[in-house]
Amino acid sequence: MKELNEYRSRLVEQLGVAAREFRDAFAKRDPSMKLEGEWTLHQVASHVRDIDRDVYGARIRRTLQEDNPLFQSIDPDEHLKKNYQQDEPMQKILDELKGNVDALCRDLHAAPMEAWSRVSRHETLGGGLPLQWWVERSLAHIEEHLSPLAKSN
Repeated sequence: MKELNEYRSRLVEQLGVAAREFRDAFAKRDPSMKLEGEWTLHQVASHVRDIDRDVYGARIRRTLQEDNPLFQSIDPDEHLKKNYQQDEPMQKILDELKGNVDALCRDLHAAPMEAWSRVSRHETLGGGLPLQWWVERSLAHIEEHLSPLAKSN
C-alpha cells in the first residue's frame, strides 16, 4: 500500500510539472505556428486548457465529491469549435491551465488516500473507473500535446 500511495503522490507532482512545462514551452513560441495537423499552438493551448478544465478536471472533482458520477463523451474537435476564441491572449490561456492544474493538485493532495478508490462511470467506457485513472488521463493529455513541441526543438 505504501508504494501505491507514493505512486499517487508522484502522479500529482508530475501533473503539476507537466502543466508548468507546457506553459513554459508554449509561451516561448509563436502562437500562430502550426503544430498538430492544422491546429496552431494557440488552438492546441486552448484545447488543452479547456479539456483539462471541462473534462478531466471536472471528472476528477466530481469523482472526489459524488458517488459514482456518470460522465458523457465529448468530441474534442467540436469542443474546440464551440469554445475557441482566436483573440484570447496566449499567456491568459497558459496561466489559466497552470492555475487550474495547481488547484486540482492541491485538492488531490488534501484528499484522503481512500478517495483515490472512488469510482465513476462513463457512457462508453463503462463503470468502475477510479479517480486515479482520471488523474492519469489528465497527465497523459497534457504530455501528449507537449510532446510534439518538444520534438520540434
